[in-house]
Amino acid sequence: MTRLESLFPQAMVLPVDSGETCSIQQLIDSNAARDPQGTYFIATHTGRAISFAELRRACAELGGFFASRGLRRGDVVSLFLPNGLEAALLILGSMYHGLLVNPINLLSQPAQLRYILEHSETRLLLTVPEHEQRMREIAAQLPRAPGIEVVDDDAWLDRARGQALPPEQPAQVDDAALLMYTSGTTGTPKGVVLSHGNLCANAINISREHLLGAGDRGLAPLPLYHINALVVNLITPLAHGGSLVMPPRFSASSFWRDALEFRCTWVNAVPTIIAYLIQSAPPELGPQQLRHIRFCRSASAALPPEHHRAFESRFGVDIIETMGLTETAAPSFSNPVQRALRKIGSIGRPSGTVARVVGTDGALLADGQVGEIQLRGGNVMRGYLKNPVETAKAFTDDGWFRTGDLGYRDADGYYFITGRAKELIIKGGENIAPREIDEALLKHSAVLEAAAVGVQDSNYGQNIEAYLVLRPGAELHEQDLREHCLRHLGRYKTPRACYIVDDLPRGPSGKIQRLKLAELPADAVRRALQLTQA
Repeated sequence: MTRLESLFPQAMVLPVDSGETCSIQQLIDSNAARDPQGTYFIATHTGRAISFAELRRACAELGGFFASRGLRRGDVVSLFLPNGLEAALLILGSMYHGLLVNPINLLSQPAQLRYILEHSETRLLLTVPEHEQRMREIAAQLPRAPGIEVVDDDAWLDRARGQALPPEQPAQVDDAALLMYTSGTTGTPKGVVLSHGNLCANAINISREHLLGAGDRGLAPLPLYHINALVVNLITPLAHGGSLVMPPRFSASSFWRDALEFRCTWVNAVPTIIAYLIQSAPPELGPQQLRHIRFCRSASAALPPEHHRAFESRFGVDIIETMGLTETAAPSFSNPVQRALRKIGSIGRPSGTVARVVGTDGALLADGQVGEIQLRGGNVMRGYLKNPVETAKAFTDDGWFRTGDLGYRDADGYYFITGRAKELIIKGGENIAPREIDEALLKHSAVLEAAAVGVQDSNYGQNIEAYLVLRPGAELHEQDLREHCLRHLGRYKTPRACYIVDDLPRGPSGKIQRLKLAELPADAVRRALQLTQA
């Protein structure tokens, strides 16, 4: 029995037993050989489905298309596409032929698009009609304009696919497969380069952690231009022979309907989605209808314990909290599937990685002490594209990746995140984790979402302010909130002020971008509540 057989007793057995010798081409080919008629992908809005054999054929036939556009191994193909079968096949087909695929965030602004296309030296850009004019105008401003192809309807891919060509040469474990640019909230976006080995290693890690097999089907509502959906939903089924169901976008009204109609056994989400599902689920929906869903996977940001408990109580579906970064090809920590072993509020234990917590001097910290979490593992990126300075900063001298996350390990080996190093609030010399403030505010019955930030203060250096989204129809009074904060946080950690807004700024994964809160226009604030003296 191979290692994979022992890990996945219901899963397809791959010709490799780890990501260290694996490529995306190998995953695709092995699935087609072992279970050609097995379903791989279903698009909810069109009902289109493809098998593993059809996946392999589509990827092979895209070789003729790429060759006709003059692309060679290692060239960059950028995608400015919404979720769907076309985006999925173009991502995998690009990797299959040794191209470096670059899915671009659809929320990117013109300046970001110009930078990404020029910096990546994109040779071919694929987009949809609604974005064509804008992308052509941006491409015309570049020193070297990429070719542009417009995916104009559901049949485009069928027309584009030409002669089935084998890759120029099989991809190697260290060959670059995926390029993803960070959100750039604190400066110029950095292009994270992930290899075939990085992606395959984490597909195997995720399959192992979640005990996924050939009979499992995941609901994938997150955008493919984010690392979570691309690795966890699109690539991971190739490691265990499962399938995915993909809507064009997240919709709270159709989330559970899709999960039920297509018989999903697990769902993928982020904390924002979980919060909205709690609020919007129809009253008749309950644990009995959802009994075939084994778990909901939460990632991309810390999940408030209040939301964790409320979701499980409302739906009877366990939440598996995880944590990862673009630089680690999605998750690097995971809670166990077994309910008795999970810890609410924890990101879990290292998954396919080795982790440590160090102080500002680089010394290893004891359990319970807060410091920077650092990682090593087969899923950790090769580096940032054409940026040796930032790549060097991202790693310690002895090869550990600096996550930038602050946290601690407990005596059982579980890790807890307290905040980002760059988001830490330092009031009067005391370090205060924004998440501590968030969680206290979320205990108030009127608060749906909360984000605390540090602001300049002449007396303390920094003080605490927070931005709140209220539950539909809820009211919040200044004195009530002040008393709530004093009760849960004490006077020193009570925010100086709280601002009521309709939405919080987010990255593509739904993660709140705290450093952008100060940039919100004045008219975005509906009410300001003064809780302490300025």
